[in-house]
Amino acid sequence: GRCPIVDTWWQTETGTILITPLPGAIPTKPGSATLPFFGVDAAIVDEKGHEVGANIGGKLIIRRPWPAMLRTIYGDKERYKKQYWSEFKGNYLTGDGARRDEDGYFWIVGRIDDVLNVAGHRLGTSEIESALVSHARVAEAAVVGRPDDLKGQGVVAFVTLKSGVEPSFTLKRELRDHVGAHIGAIAKPDEVRFAEALPKTRSGKIMRRLLKEIASGARITGDTTTLEDFSVLTKLRDSEE
Repeated sequence: GRCPIVDTWWQTETGTILITPLPGAIPTKPGSATLPFFGVDAAIVDEKGHEVGANIGGKLIIRRPWPAMLRTIYGDKERYKKQYWSEFKGNYLTGDGARRDEDGYFWIVGRIDDVLNVAGHRLGTSEIESALVSHARVAEAAVVGRPDDLKGQGVVAFVTLKSGVEPSFTLKRELRDHVGAHIGAIAKPDEVRFAEALPKTRSGKIMRRLLKEIASGARITGDTTTLEDFSVLTKLRDSEE
């Protein structure tokens, strides 16, 4: 038989999948987690907690309790209340940015901290990364923001190419246009940096904090003990801008 592959949304904190299609019962859209599961009251709100309309980005919250929900942070109940329940009183703040389309389907655009504000437009870094890796020559990509006096934030893309592909100025321009065609001109990276590898933890998670510091020209600070390969940082620092 054939096994359906679906996009879902959940967190360690939620204890179970909360937004998911039901294969065979709900039409799917690649990249969308579709609709909340039975009994899950999910919504997308603006900074003031007002629910937003179709195709407007905002913060994903859960408005009612659900089975398997987290109950506290061990040894730090105050942090639990502040982190998850204080911004929109009585609502669980997921920490993820999202939007709903005209069919009510949920599209997760990334962590709130990873949502860029470019000239008044909210752009999810994961959307830009997805556009980049859809290019035939790209193996991996990570997108971060950097301060920009004109736009507020600029978009910087770190790109690892597939084996045998040579970096070039022409390819940089091609990748920028590729993102523009998929998302819109506002999402085109201001800078594309080719990298042999991206800084990752030993478990394979990209260390975006380090990329943000590199993109903004800041000195690397904070803990790097979980970094898998320290030579990656040196190569990124020395890469052509």
